[in-house]
Amino acid sequence: MPRSDLHDLVDRVEDEKSFIAFVSALATDRGDEVEQEASSSSSPYDPGVNGWENGAIEAFLEAAVAWAEASINGKDTYKKPENSWQRCAEILLMGKLCE
Repeated sequence: MPRSDLHDLVDRVEDEKSFIAFVSALATDRGDEVEQEASSSSSPYDPGVNGWENGAIEAFLEAAVAWAEASINGKDTYKKPENSWQRCAEILLMGKLCE
C-alpha cells in the first residue's frame, strides 16, 4: 500500500470502525513489506520498501510513544486532531515512520 494511502486513511478516521480499518491497512502494509524484504532486502540503514523504519514491535511501539509524547500539545507543523480515534491512528502511523 503506498504511503499516501495510509495517510489518506488516517485523515478519514472518525470512529472505532474507521480506526479498525486503518489498523488493518497498517498491518497489511507491514505484511507486504516483510514479504517484499524477504525476496529483496533494503539497506539496513534505510527504511524498508514500504517506508517502515521499525521492524520490531518494541521499536515500533517506542517510536509511537516518543512521537505521541513529543506532539501531545501539537507542534509547529502538526495540529493535534480533536477526534481521539484519529489521534490514535496518527500515533500508530508515526510508529511506522519515525525512528
